[in-house]
Parts: sequence; C-alpha cells; structure tokens
Amino acid sequence: MIITFASVALLSLLPDAAFSQAASGLNLQRAGVTMPALDLARLHFPPSDLPEADARENSTRSIQPEEGLVRRSVRRTLQDQKSLYLAPFKPSNFKWHLLVLGGFGALLATDRRIEKHLPGGNVNLYSNISNVAIGTLSGALTATWIYGFKTNNSKAKDMGYLELETLVNTFLIYTPMQLIGARQRPGEGNGMGDFGKHHSVNTSFPAGHPMFTWAMASTVAHEYPKPWVKILAYGAATAVTGGRLLGRNHWASDTLLGSALGYFIGSHVFHTRCNPQFSTACHRSSDDQ
Repeated sequence: MIITFASVALLSLLPDAAFSQAASGLNLQRAGVTMPALDLARLHFPPSDLPEADARENSTRSIQPEEGLVRRSVRRTLQDQKSLYLAPFKPSNFKWHLLVLGGFGALLATDRRIEKHLPGGNVNLYSNISNVAIGTLSGALTATWIYGFKTNNSKAKDMGYLELETLVNTFLIYTPMQLIGARQRPGEGNGMGDFGKHHSVNTSFPAGHPMFTWAMASTVAHEYPKPWVKILAYGAATAVTGGRLLGRNHWASDTLLGSALGYFIGSHVFHTRCNPQFSTACHRSSDDQ
C-alpha cells in the first residue's frame, strides 16, 4: 500500500514537473543547448502498484463470492446422490451387493414363515424399545453437535454436519423406494406382504427406522472409531432393527435391506466428506472437496 500511495503521489506531481521541464527545455533550445528527450516508453510501473490494477483485482473478487452454506450443501448432496445411485454398478461393490441381495432374496421367500415363528407377547413393547433406541441415539448425536458449537469443538461440529448430510441422502433414497415398493406391512391386507398395494410413504419396504438408524450409527462410528462408540452406536441400531421386526412393523427382508442400505449410505458419506484431521478412519486427502 505504501508503494501504491507513493506512485499515486508521484503521478499527481508529474504534470507540473513535465510542464516545467518543457518550458525550461524550450528556453535552453533557444539558447542553443540540446536537452535529452524523455522516453516514456522506458518507464516501467509494476502492475501491482497501479491503482487500476487494484481496482480490477477488487472487481474480480467481488464477481467471485464465496460459496454459501446452502449452495455448498445442495452441491454436495447432488454429488452424493449421483455417486450413491451409481455405486451398484461399480465392479468393486459387486460382491457386497450380491451378498445383500442374496440375503434379501432368501428372506423374501421366507418372510411369512419367519413372521409366524416370531415370539408373541406384547408386540408394542418391542416397538417401544425400538423407539427408545433410535431416540437415544438421535438425542446423543444432536447433543454432541450442540456441544461442538458451544465449545467450538471442530470435530464435534464436523460430525454433526456429516450426520445431517447422511440423513438427507438417506431420505432421498428411502422415499422413492417406499413409493415404488408400496409393500404392505405384516397384518395389513391379506397378510402376505404384497408389493404395490400400500399407496403411501409409510410402507414396509424398506424398513425406515433401521435404515436411518444404521446410517447415523455408521457415520458416528467412523468419525469416533473407538470400541465403546461402535458398541453403543451399532448396539442401538441393532435394537431398532430387532424391535421393528419383533413388533411386526416390517418383514424380515425389509429390515435386512433397510439396515444394509443405511450402513452403506452412512459409510459412503463419511468416506466421501470426512476430514482426516478428525478421524483415523478417514483416508481421503484434506484438499479434496
């Protein structure tokens, strides 16, 4: 800035000096004395010292504003959705998808038999256990995120953002599957678990509670890869899955697929968006966007 001010001051004085020199040169020329010509082409001003350069630089910065949180979230979600929907077609994922689909197919063929052999008793108790488990996990994660903001804990805040992105991506996959599958729950219709008969979002396929719980559990277990965190997170997810099955809210095949999808989505979002400074389970570069 000092160089810039000095340059401006010099330029402001240049006209008077130039006219004075021109007048003196004219008088000396009349006296027969020749003055060397001033070659302006040889004068060099560094671009950074010119006020015009500063103006152009400031103008460029104003044209390129920083990306806001909303725009950044939308961009990242669209990128995640694209990669999630293309993931089944990656050769490296074939073996895992075949295992899940094989298990789903086997349970789908035996859903009604499994449902008949489930223990009886108070089915509402199992549903309540499931609700308590998912509520406890959600509350703990929310409290951790709030703690991150209150104490400016970057790792806790990062976990909260990853959980939010995970839930959004899970919802965007869960909802279309619910509408397309439209499967009846146990005890609905003819009790056969028919597809295409339940015309609303709250259907049996895939199991929503397990899907969202396993997504959250997978994210936090990767962000905090400690044994006790994994036990609590995956224990809560298992309790939710078991409670929804024993409570006759879903068929066995629905709970398996919902749990697998939730775990896959949570793991995918973590490994795509994680910060290696916060978790030893993150193996991506901190420069990746």
